[in-house]
Amino acid sequence: MSDRLRQEWLSNIRGDALSGLVVALALIPEAIAFSIIAGVDPKVGLYASFCIAAVISVVGGRPGMISAATGAMALVMVTLVKEHGLEYLLAATLLTGVLQIFAGYLRLGSLMRFVSRSVVTGFVNALAILIFMAQLPELTNVTWHVYAMTLAGLGIIYLFPYVPVVGRVLPSPLVCILLCTAFAMMIGLDIRTVGDMGDLPDTLPIFLFPDVPWNLETLMIILPYAVALATVGLLESLMTAQIVDDLTDTGSDKNRECKGQGIANIASGLLGGMAGCAMIGQSVINVKSGGRTRLSTLIAGVCLIILVVFLDDFIRQIPMAALVAVMIMVSIGTFSWESVTKIRNYPLSSNIVLWTTVGVVVVTHNLAIGVFVGVLLAAMFFANKVGHYMGIESTLQGDTQHYRVTGQVFFASADKFTASFNFKQVIDRVVIDVSAAHFWDVTAVASLDKVVLKLRREGIDVEVLGLNQASATIVDRFGVHDKPGAVDDVLTH
Repeated sequence: MSDRLRQEWLSNIRGDALSGLVVALALIPEAIAFSIIAGVDPKVGLYASFCIAAVISVVGGRPGMISAATGAMALVMVTLVKEHGLEYLLAATLLTGVLQIFAGYLRLGSLMRFVSRSVVTGFVNALAILIFMAQLPELTNVTWHVYAMTLAGLGIIYLFPYVPVVGRVLPSPLVCILLCTAFAMMIGLDIRTVGDMGDLPDTLPIFLFPDVPWNLETLMIILPYAVALATVGLLESLMTAQIVDDLTDTGSDKNRECKGQGIANIASGLLGGMAGCAMIGQSVINVKSGGRTRLSTLIAGVCLIILVVFLDDFIRQIPMAALVAVMIMVSIGTFSWESVTKIRNYPLSSNIVLWTTVGVVVVTHNLAIGVFVGVLLAAMFFANKVGHYMGIESTLQGDTQHYRVTGQVFFASADKFTASFNFKQVIDRVVIDVSAAHFWDVTAVASLDKVVLKLRREGIDVEVLGLNQASATIVDRFGVHDKPGAVDDVLTH
C-alpha cells in the first residue's frame, strides 16, 4: 500500500508542483469562459474547477489527468439555467454525479474497448481544432500588441526548453505566462487581461445544498439534463483518460474513473459549482509540463483557489495573449499530425471514420454526437469487412453435394450465405459442413433455417455438421429447421 501511495503521489514532486501551477493558471480563464457560456456567475465555474480537481485527484482512476468545468458540459446546461436558474443546475449536478457513480458500478467504463483507434484520433483532432477556435475571439479586432505578445509567448514556449539547465527544469508554459505578465505590467500595455473576463471570487466556497423543491416535478425537470451531462462527462473523461494513457505509456482504471467523476460532481454541486469532467487541453498541458501523479491534479486545484482568492490582484494582470499562446501550443501538440501526413497509408474506412468524427464534433460542438457517429460508422465498416470474409465451397461427390462454410455468419453476411446454395439442383443429399464457421445472431440462424428447409422442400436430405458449442447453443435456441411443421412456417415468411 505504501509503495502504491508513494508511486501515485510522491514519485514526481517537482514536476507535479510546477505542472500543477501551470494548469491552475490555464484553468482560470477557461473556467470563467465556461461559466459565461452556461449563463452563470464566473465563481460557479471557478469553484467547480477547484473542487473537481481536488476531489478527483484522490478518487479518480487516472493519475495526472485534469478534471474541471468544461465547455462541453457548459453547452448542455445553457437551457436549464435560462429556464430554471442556478439552483436547478446545482440539483442537476448532484444527480449527474449519482448517475456517474452508478455507471462505474455497472462497469460502463469497460465499453471504451469498443471505441476504435480511428474514433479516438478523430476525437483528439476535433478537440485540438475546437481549442484553437476558442482562442480566435481573443485574436480578432485587437491591436498589433496582442499578436506580438502571442507570437512572443509561442516563441518562449518552443525555444525556452533549449536553454541550458534551466530550460529542462522550468515548464516553458509557466515561463511564458510569468514573462509576458511581467512585461505587460512593466510597460503598461493596454491589452485584454484575465481581469477583463469577469469578477473573481473573494471567498472560499461554502457548503450549499440546492434550494429546490425535492419532488417528482423537480426530478422530471433535471433528469434529462443530468443524463446528458453524465453521458457527455463520462465520454469526454474516458476518452481523455485513454489519451493520457497513451501519452504516459501507463494504464488506468476506467470504472474507477467513472465513480470518481461522480463523487467529484456531487462535491462540486454541494459547494456551489457546476458539473464538470476531464479536460483534454489541461491534461495535455499537465503531462507536457512534467505532471504524472495525483499530486499534480491536487496542486492544480489548490493553486487555482489560492490564486483567485488570495492573489487575485496579480491574476487579473495576466494578459490573455499569454494564455492564448499556451492554448495554441496545446492545440498544436494535441492534433495528430500523423493522421494527415500518413493519410494515404491508412485504409479508406479508417480515414472516413476519423474525419467524419472530426467534422461532426467541430460542426455540432458536441463530443457525444461526434463519437457516437464515429463508433457507428466503425461498427458498420467492421461488419461489412467481416461479412466479406465468409465463404462457401461446394463439391459434388456421387449423389451428395458438400458445402463447406468458412468464416462468420451474422446479419451482414446472412444474405451471402443463403445465396451460395443451389436450390434447383437435382440431388439426393446435401451435407453442410460448418466446422470452420460461427453463427452469431438470430439473422444467421434464420438463414440456416431457410437454406435447410428450402432444400428439404425439394425432397433433398440435408445434414448440418460441425456446429461449435456456441453456434449450436444459439441454433438450438432459435432455430426451427429440425422442429415438426417448420417447412411451411419458415418458407411463408
